[in-house]
Amino acid sequence: MHRYLPILTWGKTYSRTAFSNDMVAALIVTIMLIPQSLAYALLAGLPPEAGLYASILPIILYAIFGTSRALAVGPVAVVSLMTAASIGAIAETGTAGYAIAALTLAFLSGGFLLLMGIFRLGFLANFLSHPVISGFITASGVLIAASQLKYIFGISAQGHTLPELVTSLFNGLPQTNFITLTLGVLATAFLFWVRKGLKPLLLKAGLSATGAEFGAKAGPVFAVALTTVAVFALGLKDMGVAIVGEVPQSLPPFTLPDISPDLLSALIGPAILISVIGFVESISVAQTLAAKKRQRIDPNQELIGLGAANLGAAFTGGFPVTGGFSRSVVNYDAGAETPAAGIFTAMGLAVAALALTPLIFFLPKATLAATIIVAVMSLVDFSILRKTWAYSKADFAAVLTTIVITLGAGVEIGVSSGVVLSILVHLFKSSRPHMAIVGQVPNTEHFRNILRHEVEIHPEILTLRVDESLYFANARFLEDQIYDLAAQRPDLKHVILLCSAVNAIDMSALHSLEAINERLAASGVTFHLSEVKGPVMDRLLRIDFQKKLCGQIFLSQHQAITTLTLRTAEMG
Repeated sequence: MHRYLPILTWGKTYSRTAFSNDMVAALIVTIMLIPQSLAYALLAGLPPEAGLYASILPIILYAIFGTSRALAVGPVAVVSLMTAASIGAIAETGTAGYAIAALTLAFLSGGFLLLMGIFRLGFLANFLSHPVISGFITASGVLIAASQLKYIFGISAQGHTLPELVTSLFNGLPQTNFITLTLGVLATAFLFWVRKGLKPLLLKAGLSATGAEFGAKAGPVFAVALTTVAVFALGLKDMGVAIVGEVPQSLPPFTLPDISPDLLSALIGPAILISVIGFVESISVAQTLAAKKRQRIDPNQELIGLGAANLGAAFTGGFPVTGGFSRSVVNYDAGAETPAAGIFTAMGLAVAALALTPLIFFLPKATLAATIIVAVMSLVDFSILRKTWAYSKADFAAVLTTIVITLGAGVEIGVSSGVVLSILVHLFKSSRPHMAIVGQVPNTEHFRNILRHEVEIHPEILTLRVDESLYFANARFLEDQIYDLAAQRPDLKHVILLCSAVNAIDMSALHSLEAINERLAASGVTFHLSEVKGPVMDRLLRIDFQKKLCGQIFLSQHQAITTLTLRTAEMG
Protein backbone atom coordinates (compact mmCIF):
# COMPACT_ATOMS: atom_id res chain seq x y z
CA MET A 1 0.00 0.00 0.00
CA HIS A 2 2.91 2.37 0.71
CA ARG A 3 4.00 1.99 -2.90
CA TYR A 4 0.66 3.12 -4.32
CA LEU A 5 -0.16 5.55 -1.52
CA PRO A 6 3.01 7.59 -0.84
CA ILE A 7 1.05 9.67 1.68
CA LEU A 8 1.36 6.70 4.06
CA THR A 9 5.15 7.08 3.93
CA TRP A 10 5.61 10.79 4.55
CA GLY A 11 2.49 11.01 6.72
CA LYS A 12 4.03 8.75 9.37
CA THR A 13 6.89 11.13 10.06
CA TYR A 14 4.98 14.39 9.68
CA SER A 15 6.14 16.92 12.28
CA ARG A 16 5.29 20.38 13.60
CA THR A 17 8.27 21.81 11.77
CA ALA A 18 7.09 20.30 8.50
CA PHE A 19 3.59 21.63 9.17
CA SER A 20 4.92 25.14 9.74
CA ASN A 21 7.08 25.08 6.59
CA ASP A 22 4.27 23.62 4.49
CA MET A 23 1.82 26.25 5.67
CA VAL A 24 4.18 29.10 4.72
CA ALA A 25 4.80 27.55 1.30
CA ALA A 26 1.07 26.99 0.79
CA LEU A 27 0.28 30.63 1.59
CA ILE A 28 2.80 31.89 -0.96
CA VAL A 29 1.71 29.42 -3.67
CA THR A 30 -1.98 30.17 -3.04
CA ILE A 31 -1.42 33.89 -3.54
CA MET A 32 0.47 33.14 -6.75
CA LEU A 33 -2.02 30.54 -7.96
CA ILE A 34 -5.22 32.60 -7.70
CA PRO A 35 -4.46 34.95 -10.62
CA GLN A 36 -2.66 32.16 -12.52
CA SER A 37 -5.65 29.82 -12.28
CA LEU A 38 -8.02 32.50 -13.53
CA ALA A 39 -5.63 33.38 -16.35
CA TYR A 40 -5.08 29.81 -17.53
CA ALA A 41 -8.82 29.18 -17.58
CA LEU A 42 -9.08 32.23 -19.85
CA LEU A 43 -6.33 30.76 -22.05
CA ALA A 44 -8.21 27.46 -22.27
CA GLY A 45 -11.36 29.33 -23.36
CA LEU A 46 -13.19 28.53 -20.13
CA PRO A 47 -14.87 30.65 -17.43
CA PRO A 48 -12.40 31.96 -14.81
CA GLU A 49 -13.83 29.77 -12.04
CA ALA A 50 -12.79 26.64 -13.98
CA GLY A 51 -9.19 27.54 -13.19
CA LEU A 52 -9.92 27.57 -9.47
CA TYR A 53 -11.89 24.32 -9.69
CA ALA A 54 -9.02 22.64 -11.55
CA SER A 55 -6.65 23.64 -8.74
CA ILE A 56 -8.45 22.24 -5.69
CA LEU A 57 -9.29 18.51 -5.81
CA PRO A 58 -6.48 17.70 -8.31
CA ILE A 59 -3.88 19.08 -5.89
CA ILE A 60 -5.28 16.98 -3.03
CA LEU A 61 -5.36 13.80 -5.12
CA TYR A 62 -1.79 14.32 -6.29
CA ALA A 63 -0.68 14.83 -2.68
CA ILE A 64 -2.13 11.41 -1.88
CA PHE A 65 -0.82 9.46 -4.87
CA GLY A 66 2.21 11.46 -6.13
CA THR A 67 5.82 10.92 -5.07
CA SER A 68 7.21 14.45 -5.43
CA ARG A 69 7.27 16.50 -2.25
CA ALA A 70 7.47 19.84 -4.05
CA LEU A 71 5.51 19.47 -7.28
CA ALA A 72 2.53 21.84 -7.48
CA VAL A 73 -0.21 20.49 -9.75
CA GLY A 74 -2.76 22.59 -11.57
CA PRO A 75 -3.45 24.35 -14.88
CA VAL A 76 -0.33 25.23 -16.89
CA ALA A 77 0.13 27.37 -19.98
CA VAL A 78 1.01 24.75 -22.60
CA VAL A 79 -1.68 22.27 -21.54
CA SER A 80 -4.26 25.08 -21.39
CA LEU A 81 -3.35 26.10 -24.94
CA MET A 82 -3.60 22.49 -26.11
CA THR A 83 -7.00 22.22 -24.40
CA ALA A 84 -8.28 25.25 -26.29
CA ALA A 85 -6.89 23.95 -29.58
CA SER A 86 -8.42 20.49 -29.02
CA ILE A 87 -11.90 21.67 -28.09
CA GLY A 88 -12.11 24.71 -30.36
CA ALA A 89 -13.03 22.57 -33.37
CA ILE A 90 -15.67 20.63 -31.42
CA ALA A 91 -17.64 23.26 -29.50
CA GLU A 92 -18.04 27.02 -29.40
CA THR A 93 -16.18 28.91 -26.69
CA GLY A 94 -18.43 30.00 -23.83
CA THR A 95 -21.04 27.28 -24.30
CA ALA A 96 -21.94 24.47 -21.92
CA GLY A 97 -20.79 21.99 -24.53
CA TYR A 98 -17.33 23.55 -24.50
CA ALA A 99 -17.02 23.19 -20.71
CA ILE A 100 -18.24 19.58 -20.86
CA ALA A 101 -15.73 18.80 -23.61
CA ALA A 102 -12.95 20.27 -21.43
CA LEU A 103 -13.73 18.11 -18.43
CA THR A 104 -14.18 15.10 -20.73
CA LEU A 105 -10.70 15.80 -22.07
CA ALA A 106 -9.42 15.80 -18.47
CA PHE A 107 -11.24 12.49 -17.90
CA LEU A 108 -9.62 10.84 -20.92
CA SER A 109 -6.22 12.27 -20.06
CA GLY A 110 -6.52 11.05 -16.47
CA GLY A 111 -7.60 7.59 -17.58
CA PHE A 112 -4.73 7.31 -20.03
CA LEU A 113 -2.17 8.42 -17.43
CA LEU A 114 -3.61 6.02 -14.89
CA LEU A 115 -3.38 3.09 -17.31
CA MET A 116 0.19 4.02 -18.19
CA GLY A 117 1.06 4.06 -14.49
CA ILE A 118 -0.64 0.75 -13.72
CA PHE A 119 1.11 -0.99 -16.62
CA ARG A 120 4.38 0.85 -15.86
CA LEU A 121 4.64 2.52 -19.26
CA GLY A 122 6.40 5.67 -18.15
CA PHE A 123 9.22 4.93 -20.58
CA LEU A 124 6.92 5.90 -23.48
CA ALA A 125 7.53 9.54 -22.65
CA ASN A 126 11.15 8.99 -23.69
CA PHE A 127 10.05 9.02 -27.33
CA LEU A 128 9.96 12.80 -27.04
CA SER A 129 13.56 14.00 -27.11
CA HIS A 130 14.62 17.00 -25.05
CA PRO A 131 15.47 19.20 -28.07
CA VAL A 132 12.07 18.52 -29.65
CA ILE A 133 10.28 19.23 -26.36
CA SER A 134 12.23 22.49 -26.03
CA GLY A 135 11.27 23.47 -29.56
CA PHE A 136 7.61 22.65 -28.97
CA ILE A 137 7.46 24.58 -25.69
CA THR A 138 9.22 27.58 -27.24
CA ALA A 139 6.76 27.66 -30.14
CA SER A 140 3.84 27.16 -27.75
CA GLY A 141 5.04 30.09 -25.65
CA VAL A 142 5.02 32.32 -28.74
CA LEU A 143 1.52 31.12 -29.67
CA ILE A 144 0.23 31.67 -26.13
CA ALA A 145 1.63 35.19 -25.95
CA ALA A 146 0.21 36.02 -29.39
CA SER A 147 -3.21 34.63 -28.45
CA GLN A 148 -3.40 37.00 -25.46
CA LEU A 149 -2.64 40.19 -27.37
CA LYS A 150 -6.31 40.53 -28.29
CA TYR A 151 -7.10 41.15 -24.62
CA ILE A 152 -4.24 43.66 -24.35
CA PHE A 153 -5.58 45.61 -27.35
CA GLY A 154 -9.23 45.08 -26.45
CA ILE A 155 -10.11 43.62 -29.85
CA SER A 156 -11.56 40.41 -31.26
CA ALA A 157 -9.12 37.96 -32.82
CA GLN A 158 -9.17 34.24 -33.49
CA GLY A 159 -6.77 31.55 -34.61
CA HIS A 160 -4.74 28.57 -33.44
CA THR A 161 -1.66 29.19 -35.59
CA LEU A 162 0.70 32.14 -35.72
CA PRO A 163 -0.28 33.25 -39.25
CA GLU A 164 -3.98 33.13 -38.30
CA LEU A 165 -3.40 35.07 -35.09
CA VAL A 166 -1.20 37.72 -36.71
CA THR A 167 -3.67 38.24 -39.57
CA SER A 168 -6.63 38.42 -37.18
CA LEU A 169 -4.83 40.83 -34.85
CA PHE A 170 -3.77 43.07 -37.73
CA ASN A 171 -7.35 43.21 -39.06
CA GLY A 172 -8.64 44.09 -35.60
CA LEU A 173 -6.17 46.89 -34.84
CA PRO A 174 -8.52 49.68 -36.04
CA GLN A 175 -10.93 48.68 -33.24
CA THR A 176 -8.26 48.99 -30.52
CA ASN A 177 -9.58 50.19 -27.18
CA PHE A 178 -6.80 52.53 -26.04
CA ILE A 179 -7.88 52.48 -22.40
CA THR A 180 -7.63 48.69 -22.42
CA LEU A 181 -4.30 48.93 -24.24
CA THR A 182 -2.93 51.36 -21.64
CA LEU A 183 -4.12 49.13 -18.81
CA GLY A 184 -2.67 45.99 -20.45
CA VAL A 185 0.69 47.55 -21.25
CA LEU A 186 1.07 48.96 -17.73
CA ALA A 187 0.13 45.62 -16.16
CA THR A 188 2.57 43.74 -18.40
CA ALA A 189 5.41 46.19 -17.69
CA PHE A 190 4.68 46.04 -13.97
CA LEU A 191 4.72 42.23 -13.92
CA PHE A 192 7.99 42.10 -15.84
CA TRP A 193 9.51 44.58 -13.39
CA VAL A 194 8.19 42.66 -10.38
CA ARG A 195 10.14 39.57 -11.41
CA LYS A 196 13.53 41.20 -10.81
CA GLY A 197 12.94 44.67 -9.45
CA LEU A 198 10.49 44.33 -6.55
CA LYS A 199 12.53 42.10 -4.26
CA PRO A 200 15.63 44.37 -4.18
CA LEU A 201 13.34 47.35 -3.59
CA LEU A 202 11.63 45.64 -0.64
CA LEU A 203 15.01 44.66 0.79
CA LYS A 204 16.16 48.28 0.61
CA ALA A 205 12.95 49.29 2.36
CA GLY A 206 13.99 47.18 5.36
CA LEU A 207 11.97 44.01 4.84
CA SER A 208 13.52 40.70 5.75
CA ALA A 209 14.64 38.33 2.96
CA THR A 210 11.56 36.17 3.59
CA GLY A 211 9.24 39.16 3.50
CA ALA A 212 10.82 40.50 0.33
CA GLU A 213 10.53 37.10 -1.34
CA PHE A 214 6.90 36.86 -0.29
CA GLY A 215 6.18 40.33 -1.63
CA ALA A 216 7.85 39.56 -4.98
CA LYS A 217 5.82 36.39 -5.42
CA ALA A 218 2.65 38.35 -4.65
CA GLY A 219 3.35 40.74 -7.55
CA PRO A 220 0.56 39.37 -9.77
CA VAL A 221 -1.89 39.84 -6.88
CA PHE A 222 -0.87 43.50 -6.65
CA ALA A 223 -1.49 43.90 -10.38
CA VAL A 224 -4.90 42.24 -10.04
CA ALA A 225 -5.86 44.41 -7.07
CA LEU A 226 -4.66 47.70 -8.57
CA THR A 227 -6.27 47.22 -11.98
CA THR A 228 -9.51 45.93 -10.48
CA VAL A 229 -9.77 48.99 -8.24
CA ALA A 230 -8.94 51.24 -11.20
CA VAL A 231 -11.69 49.74 -13.37
CA PHE A 232 -14.23 50.06 -10.55
CA ALA A 233 -13.25 53.55 -9.39
CA LEU A 234 -12.92 55.10 -12.84
CA GLY A 235 -15.89 53.33 -14.43
CA LEU A 236 -13.70 51.83 -17.14
CA LYS A 237 -16.20 49.04 -17.76
CA ASP A 238 -18.48 51.60 -19.37
CA MET A 239 -15.59 52.70 -21.60
CA GLY A 240 -15.27 49.28 -23.20
CA VAL A 241 -12.74 47.60 -20.91
CA ALA A 242 -13.54 43.86 -20.87
CA ILE A 243 -13.83 42.45 -17.34
CA VAL A 244 -14.11 38.99 -15.83
CA GLY A 245 -17.63 39.67 -14.57
CA GLU A 246 -19.60 37.51 -12.19
CA VAL A 247 -17.84 34.39 -10.92
CA PRO A 248 -19.88 31.78 -8.99
CA GLN A 249 -19.22 31.96 -5.26
CA SER A 250 -19.00 28.25 -4.52
CA LEU A 251 -16.84 25.19 -4.11
CA PRO A 252 -16.18 23.06 -7.21
CA PRO A 253 -19.40 21.40 -8.39
CA PHE A 254 -19.78 17.68 -9.07
CA THR A 255 -19.62 17.18 -12.83
CA LEU A 256 -19.76 14.19 -15.15
CA PRO A 257 -17.85 13.80 -18.41
CA ASP A 258 -19.72 13.13 -21.63
CA ILE A 259 -18.96 9.56 -22.73
CA SER A 260 -20.77 9.73 -26.07
CA PRO A 261 -18.77 7.81 -28.71
CA ASP A 262 -18.51 10.79 -31.08
CA LEU A 263 -16.99 13.09 -28.47
CA LEU A 264 -14.67 10.42 -27.09
CA SER A 265 -13.36 9.54 -30.55
CA ALA A 266 -12.75 13.23 -31.28
CA LEU A 267 -10.86 13.80 -28.02
CA ILE A 268 -8.89 10.58 -27.53
CA GLY A 269 -5.99 11.70 -29.75
CA PRO A 270 -5.60 15.14 -28.13
CA ALA A 271 -5.97 13.52 -24.69
CA ILE A 272 -3.02 11.22 -25.36
CA LEU A 273 -0.86 14.10 -26.60
CA ILE A 274 -1.79 16.27 -23.60
CA SER A 275 -1.04 13.37 -21.26
CA VAL A 276 2.42 12.77 -22.71
CA ILE A 277 3.37 16.46 -22.83
CA GLY A 278 2.01 17.04 -19.32
CA PHE A 279 3.85 14.03 -17.94
CA VAL A 280 7.17 15.00 -19.56
CA GLU A 281 6.91 18.55 -18.18
CA SER A 282 5.86 17.33 -14.75
CA ILE A 283 8.43 14.56 -14.32
CA SER A 284 11.29 16.81 -15.42
CA VAL A 285 10.34 19.41 -12.80
CA ALA A 286 9.75 16.78 -10.10
CA GLN A 287 13.08 15.05 -10.69
CA THR A 288 15.01 18.33 -10.77
CA LEU A 289 13.61 19.45 -7.43
CA ALA A 290 13.90 16.00 -5.84
CA ALA A 291 17.59 15.77 -6.80
CA LYS A 292 18.32 18.88 -4.74
CA LYS A 293 17.25 17.05 -1.58
CA ARG A 294 18.37 13.57 -2.67
CA GLN A 295 14.80 12.35 -2.82
CA ARG A 296 13.47 9.69 -5.15
CA ILE A 297 10.78 10.09 -7.80
CA ASP A 298 8.94 7.03 -9.14
CA PRO A 299 7.91 7.88 -12.73
CA ASN A 300 5.23 5.19 -12.86
CA GLN A 301 3.69 6.31 -9.58
CA GLU A 302 3.84 9.89 -10.89
CA LEU A 303 1.65 8.72 -13.76
CA ILE A 304 -0.88 7.44 -11.23
CA GLY A 305 -0.73 10.67 -9.24
CA LEU A 306 -1.21 12.84 -12.34
CA GLY A 307 -3.92 10.51 -13.60
CA ALA A 308 -5.81 10.83 -10.33
CA ALA A 309 -5.40 14.63 -10.44
CA ASN A 310 -6.90 14.81 -13.94
CA LEU A 311 -9.78 12.53 -12.99
CA GLY A 312 -10.40 14.83 -10.04
CA ALA A 313 -10.51 17.80 -12.42
CA ALA A 314 -12.97 15.96 -14.65
CA PHE A 315 -15.45 15.41 -11.82
CA THR A 316 -15.18 18.92 -10.37
CA GLY A 317 -15.69 21.17 -13.39
CA GLY A 318 -12.03 21.55 -14.33
CA PHE A 319 -9.82 20.79 -17.34
CA PRO A 320 -6.50 18.96 -17.88
CA VAL A 321 -3.78 19.70 -15.32
CA THR A 322 -0.16 18.79 -14.71
CA GLY A 323 2.82 19.84 -12.59
CA GLY A 324 3.74 23.46 -13.25
CA PHE A 325 7.36 24.63 -13.36
CA SER A 326 6.99 28.13 -11.90
CA ARG A 327 4.66 27.29 -9.03
CA SER A 328 6.63 24.13 -8.18
CA VAL A 329 9.86 26.13 -7.94
CA VAL A 330 8.07 28.70 -5.76
CA ASN A 331 6.69 25.88 -3.61
CA TYR A 332 10.19 24.44 -3.21
CA ASP A 333 11.89 27.78 -2.56
CA ALA A 334 9.21 28.68 0.00
CA GLY A 335 10.25 25.66 2.07
CA ALA A 336 7.62 23.00 1.29
CA GLU A 337 8.73 19.75 2.90
CA THR A 338 5.87 17.40 2.03
CA PRO A 339 2.89 17.16 -0.36
CA ALA A 340 0.78 18.45 2.54
CA ALA A 341 1.73 21.92 1.28
CA GLY A 342 -0.41 21.11 -1.77
CA ILE A 343 -3.34 20.13 0.45
CA PHE A 344 -3.07 23.42 2.35
CA THR A 345 -2.89 25.26 -0.99
CA ALA A 346 -6.10 23.55 -2.08
CA MET A 347 -7.76 24.64 1.15
CA GLY A 348 -6.67 28.23 0.52
CA LEU A 349 -8.05 28.12 -3.01
CA ALA A 350 -11.32 26.70 -1.69
CA VAL A 351 -11.61 29.69 0.66
CA ALA A 352 -10.88 31.97 -2.30
CA ALA A 353 -13.60 30.29 -4.37
CA LEU A 354 -16.09 30.77 -1.52
CA ALA A 355 -15.21 34.23 -0.29
CA LEU A 356 -13.07 36.18 -2.76
CA THR A 357 -14.78 35.69 -6.13
CA PRO A 358 -17.07 38.73 -5.74
CA LEU A 359 -13.94 40.89 -5.47
CA ILE A 360 -12.79 40.03 -9.00
CA PHE A 361 -15.98 41.12 -10.78
CA PHE A 362 -14.19 44.22 -12.16
CA LEU A 363 -10.90 42.43 -12.85
CA PRO A 364 -9.91 43.37 -16.43
CA LYS A 365 -9.15 40.53 -18.79
CA ALA A 366 -6.15 42.54 -19.95
CA THR A 367 -4.52 41.95 -16.55
CA LEU A 368 -5.03 38.20 -16.80
CA ALA A 369 -3.61 38.30 -20.33
CA ALA A 370 -0.58 40.19 -19.00
CA THR A 371 -0.14 37.52 -16.31
CA ILE A 372 -0.09 34.82 -18.98
CA ILE A 373 2.28 36.69 -21.30
CA VAL A 374 4.82 37.33 -18.55
CA ALA A 375 4.58 33.71 -17.35
CA VAL A 376 5.05 32.11 -20.77
CA MET A 377 7.89 34.34 -21.95
CA SER A 378 10.16 32.37 -19.64
CA LEU A 379 9.27 29.29 -21.71
CA VAL A 380 10.53 30.84 -24.94
CA ASP A 381 14.13 29.82 -25.55
CA PHE A 382 15.34 30.26 -29.11
CA SER A 383 18.91 29.66 -27.93
CA ILE A 384 18.12 25.94 -28.34
CA LEU A 385 18.53 26.52 -32.10
CA ARG A 386 22.07 27.84 -31.66
CA LYS A 387 23.02 25.06 -29.25
CA THR A 388 21.68 22.24 -31.42
CA TRP A 389 23.25 23.75 -34.56
CA ALA A 390 26.65 23.67 -32.87
CA TYR A 391 26.17 20.24 -31.31
CA SER A 392 24.06 18.16 -33.72
CA LYS A 393 22.67 19.13 -37.11
CA ALA A 394 20.08 16.34 -36.89
CA ASP A 395 18.77 17.68 -33.58
CA PHE A 396 18.79 21.20 -35.01
CA ALA A 397 16.64 20.06 -37.93
CA ALA A 398 14.22 18.37 -35.51
CA VAL A 399 13.95 21.45 -33.28
CA LEU A 400 13.53 23.89 -36.17
CA THR A 401 10.92 21.69 -37.84
CA THR A 402 8.99 21.33 -34.57
CA ILE A 403 8.98 25.11 -34.02
CA VAL A 404 7.93 25.89 -37.59
CA ILE A 405 5.17 23.25 -37.67
CA THR A 406 3.82 24.24 -34.26
CA LEU A 407 3.70 27.92 -35.21
CA GLY A 408 2.35 27.27 -38.68
CA ALA A 409 -0.04 24.36 -38.15
CA GLY A 410 -0.96 24.42 -34.45
CA VAL A 411 0.04 22.67 -31.24
CA GLU A 412 -1.55 19.28 -31.96
CA ILE A 413 0.20 18.80 -35.28
CA GLY A 414 3.33 20.34 -33.77
CA VAL A 415 3.58 17.90 -30.88
CA SER A 416 2.63 14.95 -33.11
CA SER A 417 5.41 15.98 -35.47
CA GLY A 418 7.74 16.22 -32.49
CA VAL A 419 7.04 12.61 -31.52
CA VAL A 420 7.59 11.40 -35.07
CA LEU A 421 10.74 13.51 -35.45
CA SER A 422 12.18 12.22 -32.17
CA ILE A 423 11.80 8.65 -33.37
CA LEU A 424 13.06 9.38 -36.89
CA VAL A 425 16.14 11.21 -35.58
CA HIS A 426 16.95 8.27 -33.33
CA LEU A 427 16.46 5.77 -36.16
CA PHE A 428 18.57 7.88 -38.52
CA LYS A 429 21.43 8.17 -36.02
CA SER A 430 21.40 4.51 -35.02
CA SER A 431 20.94 3.28 -38.61
CA ARG A 432 24.31 4.76 -39.53
CA PRO A 433 26.34 4.14 -36.36
CA HIS A 434 29.82 5.47 -35.89
CA MET A 435 32.37 2.83 -36.87
CA ALA A 436 36.12 3.04 -36.51
CA ILE A 437 39.06 1.00 -37.68
CA VAL A 438 41.20 0.60 -34.56
CA GLY A 439 44.82 -0.18 -33.89
CA GLN A 440 46.93 -0.85 -30.81
CA VAL A 441 48.41 2.06 -28.87
CA PRO A 442 52.15 1.19 -28.63
CA ASN A 443 53.25 -0.52 -25.40
CA THR A 444 49.67 -0.77 -24.09
CA GLU A 445 46.64 -3.06 -24.34
CA HIS A 446 44.45 -0.19 -25.54
CA PHE A 447 42.97 0.06 -29.03
CA ARG A 448 41.93 3.39 -30.56
CA ASN A 449 40.68 4.91 -33.81
CA ILE A 450 43.49 5.00 -36.37
CA LEU A 451 42.34 8.46 -37.54
CA ARG A 452 42.71 9.98 -34.08
CA HIS A 453 45.75 8.26 -32.57
CA GLU A 454 49.20 6.98 -33.44
CA VAL A 455 48.63 3.23 -33.34
CA GLU A 456 50.10 -0.04 -34.60
CA ILE A 457 48.15 -1.94 -37.25
CA HIS A 458 48.67 -5.20 -39.10
CA PRO A 459 47.87 -5.30 -42.84
CA GLU A 460 46.53 -8.84 -42.59
CA ILE A 461 44.17 -7.99 -39.69
CA LEU A 462 41.26 -5.55 -39.80
CA THR A 463 39.60 -4.56 -36.52
CA LEU A 464 36.34 -2.63 -36.82
CA ARG A 465 34.70 -1.15 -33.74
CA VAL A 466 30.97 -0.40 -34.02
CA ASP A 467 29.65 2.12 -31.48
CA GLU A 468 26.01 1.10 -31.42
CA SER A 469 23.80 -1.87 -30.66
CA LEU A 470 23.10 -3.92 -33.77
CA TYR A 471 19.51 -4.17 -34.95
CA PHE A 472 17.39 -4.26 -38.10
CA ALA A 473 17.97 -0.59 -39.02
CA ASN A 474 21.78 -0.75 -39.11
CA ALA A 475 22.50 -4.42 -39.86
CA ARG A 476 22.80 -3.94 -43.63
CA PHE A 477 24.97 -0.84 -43.09
CA LEU A 478 27.40 -2.99 -41.06
CA GLU A 479 27.51 -5.59 -43.82
CA ASP A 480 28.27 -3.00 -46.50
CA GLN A 481 31.02 -1.40 -44.41
CA ILE A 482 32.80 -4.69 -43.76
CA TYR A 483 32.53 -5.83 -47.37
CA ASP A 484 33.87 -2.49 -48.67
CA LEU A 485 36.78 -2.47 -46.21
CA ALA A 486 37.65 -6.10 -46.94
CA ALA A 487 37.65 -5.45 -50.70
CA GLN A 488 40.24 -2.68 -50.24
CA ARG A 489 42.75 -5.00 -48.50
CA PRO A 490 44.18 -7.76 -50.74
CA ASP A 491 46.42 -9.12 -47.94
CA LEU A 492 43.57 -9.41 -45.44
CA LYS A 493 43.33 -12.68 -43.51
CA HIS A 494 41.28 -11.78 -40.41
CA VAL A 495 38.40 -9.42 -39.64
CA ILE A 496 37.65 -8.69 -35.97
CA LEU A 497 34.40 -7.02 -34.95
CA LEU A 498 35.12 -5.21 -31.68
CA CYS A 499 31.82 -5.33 -29.75
CA SER A 500 32.70 -3.34 -26.62
CA ALA A 501 29.90 -0.82 -27.36
CA VAL A 502 27.32 -3.36 -28.55
CA ASN A 503 24.63 -3.81 -25.91
CA ALA A 504 22.23 -5.92 -27.99
CA ILE A 505 22.00 -7.86 -31.25
CA ASP A 506 18.53 -8.55 -32.67
CA MET A 507 17.59 -11.31 -35.13
CA SER A 508 18.10 -9.12 -38.20
CA ALA A 509 21.61 -8.21 -37.06
CA LEU A 510 22.31 -11.84 -36.19
CA HIS A 511 21.34 -12.82 -39.73
CA SER A 512 23.75 -10.16 -41.04
CA LEU A 513 26.59 -11.50 -38.85
CA GLU A 514 25.96 -15.00 -40.22
CA ALA A 515 25.98 -13.61 -43.78
CA ILE A 516 29.24 -11.73 -43.11
CA ASN A 517 30.77 -14.88 -41.68
CA GLU A 518 29.82 -16.96 -44.73
CA ARG A 519 30.92 -14.37 -47.29
CA LEU A 520 34.28 -13.71 -45.64
CA ALA A 521 34.93 -17.42 -45.22
CA ALA A 522 34.21 -17.95 -48.91
CA SER A 523 36.88 -15.37 -49.75
CA GLY A 524 39.47 -16.92 -47.43
CA VAL A 525 39.07 -14.40 -44.61
CA THR A 526 38.34 -15.48 -41.04
CA PHE A 527 35.67 -13.57 -39.07
CA HIS A 528 36.11 -13.00 -35.33
CA LEU A 529 34.35 -11.14 -32.50
CA SER A 530 35.97 -9.61 -29.43
CA GLU A 531 34.83 -8.13 -26.12
CA VAL A 532 31.27 -9.40 -26.48
CA LYS A 533 29.16 -8.44 -23.45
CA GLY A 534 27.71 -11.16 -21.24
CA PRO A 535 23.99 -10.71 -22.08
CA VAL A 536 24.81 -10.57 -25.81
CA MET A 537 27.00 -13.66 -25.53
CA ASP A 538 24.24 -15.54 -23.71
CA ARG A 539 21.94 -15.04 -26.69
CA LEU A 540 24.59 -16.05 -29.20
CA LEU A 541 25.23 -19.29 -27.30
CA ARG A 542 21.53 -20.20 -27.39
CA ILE A 543 21.65 -20.69 -31.14
CA ASP A 544 25.14 -22.16 -31.47
CA PHE A 545 26.45 -19.11 -33.29
CA GLN A 546 29.96 -19.87 -32.05
CA LYS A 547 29.93 -23.27 -33.80
CA LYS A 548 28.99 -21.65 -37.13
CA LEU A 549 31.61 -18.91 -36.78
CA CYS A 550 34.68 -19.56 -38.93
CA GLY A 551 36.80 -17.66 -36.43
CA GLN A 552 36.74 -17.18 -32.65
CA ILE A 553 35.10 -15.03 -29.99
CA PHE A 554 37.85 -13.43 -27.91
CA LEU A 555 37.47 -12.14 -24.38
CA SER A 556 39.56 -9.04 -25.14
CA GLN A 557 40.83 -7.25 -28.22
CA HIS A 558 44.40 -7.58 -26.96
CA GLN A 559 43.98 -11.36 -26.76
CA ALA A 560 42.59 -11.39 -30.29
CA ILE A 561 45.51 -9.42 -31.75
CA THR A 562 48.12 -11.43 -29.84
CA THR A 563 46.63 -14.76 -30.93
CA LEU A 564 46.04 -13.83 -34.57
CA THR A 565 49.43 -12.14 -35.14
CA LEU A 566 51.17 -15.19 -33.72
CA ARG A 567 49.04 -17.49 -35.87
CA THR A 568 49.73 -15.41 -38.99
CA ALA A 569 53.46 -15.43 -38.27
CA GLU A 570 53.46 -19.24 -37.88
CA MET A 571 51.55 -19.67 -41.15
CA GLY A 572 53.70 -17.11 -42.98
